Amino acid sequence: MSENRSTADLIRAFRWSGTPLGDPANWPQPLKTLVELMLASNQAMFIAWGPQRTFLYNDAYAQILASKHPAALGRDFLDAWAEIRSDLVPIVDQAYRGEPVHMEDIELQMNRKGFQEEAHFSFSYTPIRDEQDQVAGFLCACVEITDQVLADRRRVAENDRLSRMFSQAPGFRAMLSGPEHRIVMTNPTYMQLVGHRDVLGKTVSETLQDAVAQGYLDLLDQVFARNEAYETHGANYRVQAFPGGAVEDRYVDFVYQPVTDGEGNVTGIFVDGVDVTDRVLNERRQKFRLQLEDRLRGLTEPGAIVQATVELLGKYLDADRVGYGEIIGDRLVRTTGSYTTDGMTPLTEDYLLDEFGSARIESQRRGDIVVIQDIQADSTSAEPVWAALDTRGVVSVPLVRDGRFVAALYVNTRLPRLWSPDDVSLIQEVANRSWDAGQRAIAEMALRDSEVQFRLMANAVPQIVWITDDEGHVEFMNKQWFDYIGQQLVPPSSDALIETYVHPDDQKATFAVLAETRRTGAPFSIEHRLRGGTGQYRWFLARGEPHLDDASGKVLRWFASSVDIHDRKLAEEELRRFNEQLEQRVAERTAERDRLWTLSQDMFAQANLEGMMSAVSPAWTKILGWSESELTSRPYATFMHHEDMEPTLAALASMGESGQPKRFENRIATKDGDWKWIEWTVAPEPDGQNFIAVGRDLSAAKVREQELASAQEALRQAQKMEAVGQLTGGLAHDFNNILAGISGSLEMMTSRLAQGRVGELDRYIDGASVAAKRAANLTQRLLAFSRRQTLEPKPANLNNLVAGMLELIHRSVGPGIEVEAVSGTGLWPTFVDVGQLENALLNLCINARDAMPEGGKLTIETANRWMDETSAKRHNLDAGQYVSLCVSDTGTGMTPDVVDRAFDPFYTTKPIGEGTGLGLSMVYGSRRSIRRYGANPF
Repeated sequence: MSENRSTADLIRAFRWSGTPLGDPANWPQPLKTLVELMLASNQAMFIAWGPQRTFLYNDAYAQILASKHPAALGRDFLDAWAEIRSDLVPIVDQAYRGEPVHMEDIELQMNRKGFQEEAHFSFSYTPIRDEQDQVAGFLCACVEITDQVLADRRRVAENDRLSRMFSQAPGFRAMLSGPEHRIVMTNPTYMQLVGHRDVLGKTVSETLQDAVAQGYLDLLDQVFARNEAYETHGANYRVQAFPGGAVEDRYVDFVYQPVTDGEGNVTGIFVDGVDVTDRVLNERRQKFRLQLEDRLRGLTEPGAIVQATVELLGKYLDADRVGYGEIIGDRLVRTTGSYTTDGMTPLTEDYLLDEFGSARIESQRRGDIVVIQDIQADSTSAEPVWAALDTRGVVSVPLVRDGRFVAALYVNTRLPRLWSPDDVSLIQEVANRSWDAGQRAIAEMALRDSEVQFRLMANAVPQIVWITDDEGHVEFMNKQWFDYIGQQLVPPSSDALIETYVHPDDQKATFAVLAETRRTGAPFSIEHRLRGGTGQYRWFLARGEPHLDDASGKVLRWFASSVDIHDRKLAEEELRRFNEQLEQRVAERTAERDRLWTLSQDMFAQANLEGMMSAVSPAWTKILGWSESELTSRPYATFMHHEDMEPTLAALASMGESGQPKRFENRIATKDGDWKWIEWTVAPEPDGQNFIAVGRDLSAAKVREQELASAQEALRQAQKMEAVGQLTGGLAHDFNNILAGISGSLEMMTSRLAQGRVGELDRYIDGASVAAKRAANLTQRLLAFSRRQTLEPKPANLNNLVAGMLELIHRSVGPGIEVEAVSGTGLWPTFVDVGQLENALLNLCINARDAMPEGGKLTIETANRWMDETSAKRHNLDAGQYVSLCVSDTGTGMTPDVVDRAFDPFYTTKPIGEGTGLGLSMVYGSRRSIRRYGANPF
């Protein structure tokens, strides 16, 4: 077939007999009809027919198949699209179930042009029924919408990118469309600027009446009509989100940029700008502060200062009324300075504080600033006085001094006002600054009156008092100076005073102190000798403090005093001589300590916690052979045995943390390659970084310990031989009895066999088996004691174990002994070798029986136990949760010496040959070999 032939020609020429469809002449009529319809259609269509989904399609669909055409013709539809088979199977199955399928957009990853590509289709599957009304296939009509989907995706991405650009822009942005300036796009900064009004989709004239009233709409019309951009800086935009609402002044730099189409026609305006309110207001505030400072400079009368302040502040804030209200008697407020615009009523009379709202006044007493944008809209400000005063916007800054509400600076406006934090901050700053300036003027008047009192006081003190300006020119000397020098002479400067009256040996140090003081502005203190009127020098302590300007911090003058310390200096000289003698005695004691350091047989060392020794005594060289330089040039850890290094360093760290001495032993290398045991005592020094170590050679003591250990080992060996003797006797007795049972049974069996009496053989076989089991049991006990028996631990409940053994225990102890089992409630499970534990319990019960030859009571108890550190240590166990199994009896008991040896291996109180001495030893061994499973038995 050729790809250039029409699909109809290809279908007619196709060898259909080799397909499930067979000869076209025999095709079902519905299939023939649909093929004709499909081939005649310009829309892309295909048919999938029969269980094998034989594939037929038209020319339009062949374009979709691309390189798959014409090979796809006559194939299984799903095989033709093998790469998207998993996507198609569900919807093909749905169509074959007779359910129509329609999808507006299906995304498929196709390989039809030699590479994988994303494709999108809008299609419908219509089930086709044959003459028997059975679904025989389906017809698909489809449209490839890949280009449309990708274009839409690019358009959405571009819109998203543009939206993100708008949203992320640092300034405010908006896009206006058409000559009516309809707002079609904004960013969050723009919405914040216009008060978050609902502007999108609406025109500027509809939503931004405040901007229209301020001429911004006219500017937009000009830009649109002339196709010329408009740019400005620092423009004032008075934002009023709704008519009659509060007004907020904003200052902006912005540009109106016309947007044109491909033919150059203006279609809209792009608004791009930056809110520079902070910058403009900062510049205006700085200018205002300079004006206020210039205006207040030179004013000394408090009333003039207050009046100048309120006038400048009122004009700067464009307020209608500004004034200071002074609190009179804690109940009345009286205006002491006032500024008003034309037509605004000044506050000339006194008002009761409570007229302005008692709650608000109490808040101001605490120092809280009152800020009201619109009194009429404020439910907490219903006082009639506000309406009478024609006031809507209010800021009132309280002045609280020493905990008392003394005055308030108020700013009022006729219209609502959106007060910015900067407005409030500036009002507060001005209130405090100007009020303090007025109070300072009052204080300066009082200061002039107090200068006379100061001179009287300065002349009354016993010290020499003097004052200089910031450059050292003397302004004041008190009476004590004149009395000391014997004449009415004031030195022109502090330098002249030093040159004339300070001892020549002290002048250099005094000049240096004053030079440093003038450089830094810090207080000074110096001792020097001053010449008096008789020519005699006496020691004085001169001290000075700077008087700083509150605003600039600059030194205005120096206040100083000179105190006669001559008698004290003489006493200090005497003390110095005494200290010299003391130092000599300390040196002598130090020499004695050094002799101890040199002559002691113990090793002394000074070291730090960083690992180095700084000094060692000669005993180190005598004991270890190392020189002092070798010991102090290497970390002390390098001399330690590697097994002792970690515990030694841990002990030193513990000493450093606790600050308490520590004792320990370790092995230290000798220079000839040997090791010596040293006992150390280490103690920290007060600096927390160093410590003193004292070491004693334990070589002789270790030799004695070794000799003692050898003697003890010999004793243990002798005891072991004695125990082996006991074991041998006991085992011989037990095995002799066992063998007697086995051999006797065998002899009787031999005799009966010879007599032909085989009916009695079972009894003798049973006797021999019992004896053999006794031998196995004895062997098991020996293995358990030696802990070589293979354990088979598993979870077990001791209550059940005891209950299962009660019958055996009753038979073992005999009828003369009462057996009682006390089972603990809620008993924890434990992990044990059940057979071993049963053997141990039986041994304990048999021992108890032997202790009650006249009969008695045997009690077996189980219980949960909690072992604390003390009780666990007493039982040689770890602290924690345990299960206890206790056997007690009313028998004769054991003497103290028997108790001490009761668990010793091979120890028995029975006659030789009647016991191995392994019973209690095995019980003890069983107890030690049981592992924890929730709890341990003991």
